[in-house]
Amino acid sequence: MRGYYTADEVRAAEAPLLASLPDGALMKRAAHGLATVMAAELRARTGGVAGRTITVLMGSGDNGGDALWAASMLRRRGVATTAVLLKPEKAHEAGLAAFTAAGGRVAVPSDDLGLPDLVIDGIVGISGRGSLRPDAADLVDRIEAPIVSADLPSGVDPDTGAVDGPAVRAAVTVAFGALKPVHALGAAHCGRVELVDIGLLLGEAGITALDAADVGAAWPVPGADDDKYSQGVVGVVAGSDGYPGAGVLCTGAAVTATSGLVRYAGPCTNEVLAHSPEVIATADLAKAGRVQSWVVGPGMGTDDAARRTLRRLLDSDVPVLVDADGLTLLAEDPDLVRSRTAATLLTPHAGEFARLTGKDPGPDRVASARSLAADWNVHLLLKGRATVIAEPGGRIFVNEAGGSWSATAGAGDVLAGIVGSLMAAGIAPARAAAVGARAHSLAANLAARGGGADLSAGRGTAPISAGTLLAHLRESIRVLRAGVSPEEMPASS
Repeated sequence: MRGYYTADEVRAAEAPLLASLPDGALMKRAAHGLATVMAAELRARTGGVAGRTITVLMGSGDNGGDALWAASMLRRRGVATTAVLLKPEKAHEAGLAAFTAAGGRVAVPSDDLGLPDLVIDGIVGISGRGSLRPDAADLVDRIEAPIVSADLPSGVDPDTGAVDGPAVRAAVTVAFGALKPVHALGAAHCGRVELVDIGLLLGEAGITALDAADVGAAWPVPGADDDKYSQGVVGVVAGSDGYPGAGVLCTGAAVTATSGLVRYAGPCTNEVLAHSPEVIATADLAKAGRVQSWVVGPGMGTDDAARRTLRRLLDSDVPVLVDADGLTLLAEDPDLVRSRTAATLLTPHAGEFARLTGKDPGPDRVASARSLAADWNVHLLLKGRATVIAEPGGRIFVNEAGGSWSATAGAGDVLAGIVGSLMAAGIAPARAAAVGARAHSLAANLAARGGGADLSAGRGTAPISAGTLLAHLRESIRVLRAGVSPEEMPASS
């Protein structure tokens, strides 16, 4: 499990080290880690270290010092180094002295920067807020080489990952001491994230992500004494005459995700059985039988009959996942879930979130998800490339998908079926959402690459549909149960 720590939490963890270590020691630890990653990146991209060239983009503050110390270390290994000082009067004195003593060249933004092999972004650190200032934005816009960001990409908010103007888009980000929320919530700007240890003693993180091993260990598989009922029975109410595919995708995902039993109730029994003959299907909800969780909403419509169905399921004493049309109906009467004693999981995208609350999630998606979960007494899965999952008590899971291949029609129906089946197997709703979201995103990435484990650098990718995502779900589960997802392998693997 990975924890993500806010800027304030990181500063609090740094304070005792800064007080106990010699002056500059903590910065040199971070710089050594940055220099190590830079050297590895130079070897991977150019075949060597000595004789290569790098440029440092340096603002004021400690991140600029980290970058300068790292560049001085690389200079001693034969790398030609140039530091562009955006604010010469505020340059980190010790870092700049070490850099020039090692033979580094100092430049200003108006100078010709040439074409370095790599660039270090040391413009701002975790204290920075807002987009790049015009001079920094102009400089970054001129850069053609791959950028390695020190701690976080400049111009991206460290705690929310929000971008409200010009910002660095890094190929690699080297996180110092702890992962920050930006590394998941702003992953598209971070590139590959490398964490270097600088000795921070960290407490429990407020935001966590499940690793492949966590997901694999949590995935329900049949034991010696299990049968189809003991593994969890999930009920699905999805699809309509106009949208039969939603019922097919949702039930198909539930069937694929576990070895238990899936019951379907709705008007699309023929279509569902044609694709998944193992489903027990009925058009009459009253005849559906007992379940351990319900999934309701995908493609079912918003008429009076759908409204009655939603109310009936929310009156039950089992966990209920509400998605799509179910969320539209629920927006009209939130008290249907506020007073429930059984768990409720809502799975909105940004537009559905706005329908529920009257406003979009805004730049701080974690705070928005946490607020809705607490106000409505629900578990919440807020969809996006970085899926944010909130418990009513405030705990947050995040799943950074590693891409946006699942942004396709019907993929949400697949996700609902996966998570609903995990809830039926007895996994707590927020953890079921985190486990299911991870398998869903990996299946999308595998589908985009036609299967196989090579997820590096987006090579060999092509658009997918929800059907191809579902077809790769079993492979995704198999990979995760092996304990190491291709997405977690080092870049050199």
